[in-house]
Amino acid sequence: MTRSTVFTPFDIVEGDRKKGVVLLADHARRDLPEEYGSLGLPAAEFDRHIAYDIGVETVTRELAAALDAPAVLAGFSRLLIDPNRGEDDPTMIRQLYDGTVVPGNYPMASEERERRLDRFYRPYHDAVGAMIASVAHASGRAPFIFSIHSFTPAMQGFVRPWHVGVLWDRDDRVARPLIDMLAQDKSLVVGDNEPYDGALRGDTMFRHAIVNGYAHALIEIRQDLIADRAGALAWAERLAPIVDAIDRRADIHQVKMFGSRTGPV
Repeated sequence: MTRSTVFTPFDIVEGDRKKGVVLLADHARRDLPEEYGSLGLPAAEFDRHIAYDIGVETVTRELAAALDAPAVLAGFSRLLIDPNRGEDDPTMIRQLYDGTVVPGNYPMASEERERRLDRFYRPYHDAVGAMIASVAHASGRAPFIFSIHSFTPAMQGFVRPWHVGVLWDRDDRVARPLIDMLAQDKSLVVGDNEPYDGALRGDTMFRHAIVNGYAHALIEIRQDLIADRAGALAWAERLAPIVDAIDRRADIHQVKMFGSRTGPV
């Protein structure tokens, strides 16, 4: 965990916006502003998946470099506030996460909740929205949005068999070819809407892609595969030609409204 008196809620990786692709990393970092201390948690908790998506920052930065594509990375721990949740989602600020009580989040006054939204959550989403708009303007077409996450190998006693999963709602323009291309490597177990369901109302993909009809997908890579730099680099190298190939498909850069399994859009 890093604490700083000068805290930025997001980081921008520059790239060629004319290519029409935007990379996102909602849970890239485990940082907290100095004023929050450690939210009352021992330092070891910030090495766990509850604090951030292990390995994702390196994968995202290396993939952005390989593609020469822009990226937006959240700069704060999901324990402070989770940017991949809707503002009305009760799990946006967790008081209990995978067996760990978060003292700094309990009790949560409405004023403090709003403060975290204003200082961290909304600036990140404003940056994401601005980047997507900039890429759309520079490329002259609808952008392709690719969100990068990682998942813990075991959760609540269940050992997850997947090496990687692709999450999506109703728009399968990215998800289907992504799953197919990943599955060409017979050593990989590829999850289709595993280990989570991609239909989550108010999440980053819903907010920035689904409601606008932009092609998108969220990838989940198992954390033990990217926990060290070598593994993260290997996955960035694996994904780069796949993402580039999908970006070149004609239907990817068209606005198409597919709706959502969560309800009306």
